[in-house]
Amino acid sequence: MVTEKLNFILFFNIWTKGTSSILQYIRVSFDTKPDSLLHLMVKEWQLELPTLLISVHGGLQNFDLPPKLKQVFGKGLIKAAVTTGAWIFTGGVTTGVIRHVGDALKDHSSKSRGKVFAIGIAPWGIVENKEDLIGKDVTRPYQTMSNPLSKLSVLNSSHSHFILSDNGTTGKYGAEVRLRRQLEKHIALQKINTRLGQGVPVVCLILEGGPNIISIVLESLREEPPVPVVVCDGSGRASDIISFAHRYSEEDGLVSESVKDQLLVTIQKTFNYSRSQAQQIFLMVMECMKKRALVSQNEETIIASLFFLGFCIKQYLQMFYYSIQLFLAQYYYTVVPIGFILVYA
Repeated sequence: MVTEKLNFILFFNIWTKGTSSILQYIRVSFDTKPDSLLHLMVKEWQLELPTLLISVHGGLQNFDLPPKLKQVFGKGLIKAAVTTGAWIFTGGVTTGVIRHVGDALKDHSSKSRGKVFAIGIAPWGIVENKEDLIGKDVTRPYQTMSNPLSKLSVLNSSHSHFILSDNGTTGKYGAEVRLRRQLEKHIALQKINTRLGQGVPVVCLILEGGPNIISIVLESLREEPPVPVVVCDGSGRASDIISFAHRYSEEDGLVSESVKDQLLVTIQKTFNYSRSQAQQIFLMVMECMKKRALVSQNEETIIASLFFLGFCIKQYLQMFYYSIQLFLAQYYYTVVPIGFILVYA
C-alpha cells in the first residue's frame, strides 16, 4: 500500500553547514503493488518512463576500488544514463556499492551536465534517522551524518528519489528485495514503442558483492527474457569469481577439474565458507556459465574513444538481447558476452 505521496527530504550536510538538495521520497508497505508504485512515480513525481533501467547491485559493506576502475565505472554508468534516458536503481544508502554510485552522481551533478534519475530503494528499517521522515505531504530536514556506533545507514543524498520499503523490521535488509524485483519486472513490461511492442530494457550491473549477488546474477539470467548482467572484473569478491569462471570456462560453460578446484578454494577464502557451502556457490556460478551458448562468442576490443554503455535495439527486438558496453578510458578492455552476462576485464 502506498502510504505517502509528495514527501520531500531536505538534505543537510553538517560539514558544509548548508542544504545540499531537496529530494522526493515515499515510505510504502513491502507488499505494495508495482503498478501503484509506477503510477506514483510517473504521475506524482512526474518522471518520464525510462528507455533503459540500470539496476545496480553489489556489496553492502564499504569497499575500495582501484582508481582507474572507479573512474571507468562512474563515467560509464553516468554516460549510459544521460545518453539513453535511463533510470538507475540502487539500494539508496551511503554504504558499499551505493557509495560508489553516489560518488559518480555527485561528480556529475557538480558539472551540471543533464539530469540523472537515480532511485534508491531501501528497507525502512535500516535507515538512520528515519524518525525524521515520518509524515504525509511534508518536507523533512535530514542529517547525512551517521552515528559511528549504529548499525543503520543514512540515505545517499546524490539520488533523486527514494522508495522506503517497510515490513515492520528494524536493522535488517530484505524488506526491499521483493518490492524492487517486482517493480523492475513491471517497468520492463511498459511499452516504449507501441508499434513494435518494445518494452523497457533492464540491465543488471554488478560491482563486488557477497554470495547473494551470485544468486541475483542467476535470477537475472533466468528471467524471461533474460536480463543482461554487466559484471565488473577487478572490483572484488563475487564479481571476480564470476569473471574468473568465465575466463577459464569452455564454450559449453564447463571448467576443468583444476579450474574447479581453484574456484572452490577462492570461494571458500573469499566468503569464509566450508567446502560444502563453497560447492553450492560453485554450482550457481556454473549455472550462470551455461548461458554462454545463447550468444555469439565474438569478442570486442574496446579502446579509449569507445565510451558508452548502450544497447542495440534492432538486434534485441529480434533476439531479446542487448549489447552492453561500459565506458572505457585510456586502456584496452575486452567486453566478453557469456549468455546474457557481459564481463569487462
